[in-house]
Amino acid sequence: MATIALSPAATGTESPIRSFFAALMRVFSAYDAAQSRANQVQRLNGMTDTELARIGLRREDIARYVFRDILYI
Repeated sequence: MATIALSPAATGTESPIRSFFAALMRVFSAYDAAQSRANQVQRLNGMTDTELARIGLRREDIARYVFRDILYI
């Protein structure tokens, strides 16, 4: 005889507390990613044009470079 145990996720009835904390983690993760990108833009903007050229960037391409994985421009 086989026994099947279904987790809350498998039945589609996730507990409200678990759902709340999952949403909270998504918010913190999104904030962390945004802060990381902002720090990278700030660091690159602080570089001279010569330093940017050394790494293959122009000042007008900084935003495109930092957001290259989510903006397809």
